[in-house]
Amino acid sequence: MNSASAPAQQQPASSELAAALAACRRAFVATAVFSGMSNLLMLTGALFMLEVYDRILPSRSVPTLVALLILVAGLYAAQGMIDTIRSRIMVRVGHSLDESMSGRVYDAIVRLPLKIGGKGEGTQPIRDLDNVRSFLSGSGPVAFFDLPWMPVYLAICFLFHTFIGLTALLGAIVLIILTIITEVKTRHPTRSAAQFAVARNALLEASRRNAEAITAMGMVGRVAKRWHELNRNFVATSGRASDVGGGLGAASKVLRLLLQSAILAVGAWLVINQQSTPGIIIAGSILGARALAPVDLAIANWRGFVSARQSWQRLSKLLGYLPPKSDPMPLKPPSRSLVVQNGAVAPPGTGPPGRAITQAAKWLRHGGPRSALTRRFVETGSPRPCLETLRVSGPHWCSPGFPR
Repeated sequence: MNSASAPAQQQPASSELAAALAACRRAFVATAVFSGMSNLLMLTGALFMLEVYDRILPSRSVPTLVALLILVAGLYAAQGMIDTIRSRIMVRVGHSLDESMSGRVYDAIVRLPLKIGGKGEGTQPIRDLDNVRSFLSGSGPVAFFDLPWMPVYLAICFLFHTFIGLTALLGAIVLIILTIITEVKTRHPTRSAAQFAVARNALLEASRRNAEAITAMGMVGRVAKRWHELNRNFVATSGRASDVGGGLGAASKVLRLLLQSAILAVGAWLVINQQSTPGIIIAGSILGARALAPVDLAIANWRGFVSARQSWQRLSKLLGYLPPKSDPMPLKPPSRSLVVQNGAVAPPGTGPPGRAITQAAKWLRHGGPRSALTRRFVETGSPRPCLETLRVSGPHWCSPGFPR
């Protein structure tokens, strides 16, 4: 397959991966519903504090406090169950994707050396699929399901008081800017780390496979030096990505704590000026922190998201280059003889027919239990080719032959 036709076939591959996720559409809808219920139950703590400070303490009613505490305990238990179900749904989504695409990816890994020779990435596509599955099964997608609820929490903060809402909105804007910075700063190191990991694993596998030849030729030291260089680059780029993600994650966490204290200070100022009730201080602080929690969680999982996105792109490119094989036309097995005329054969990935190792005017195979292969051909470097070897090794037919 030439390079010109590869891009045209990348869209079907993207459709393959998208179709595998589309099969889990009901699971995503259920996750969105459970996320909505979980976020509504997240209001429990803020409303409990509001009731305690504004109604129970002034009235000094112990039965009301006990009843409210029992209700809150039940709501928290329900939230825990919902979060558990939501997490298990996403784990099943990851398993479904793996079940749908693992066979297809394995087929592409097996067929890739027949197209490009030994220049492939080995088992990297399987690791890419594992990477996507791990991200879907983790806490990263949960943050994206919770992000649409951030405006709801901000709106409730505005209902408490305009100043509390503005404080929470300012913190949300700063965290969104930090998320964009995280995307920009981690994209290149993560991509470089993935490339060095592929090269390092490929060299390690080649060294293991050719251990006898490398040792006999005295190349162990040079190969080890090359591997250490790749490993050093991988560790450096991976560490750089971790430093950026960890630093921005710590900044977002500190900012969220600072915002919580700022909302407490604004609420206290409003109470001092008799513009709000004491319960607003605690309730507004809890809601402000909860409004920014999805952004904080997204920043913490951003490196995994970038890695999964790059794995998705590599899988799309691979599956686009190797579309699913169509069933060949069924032919009867040759009973007496097989003749192939005007055929040419080249090793995998060697390109145009000018590099063919064998060009034959005619191959002729006669029937019989010990049938020999008679041929009239022009050899260009291939010793004793035969149809059985060509069929098993799977080279390209650079020039179409005419079997009969």
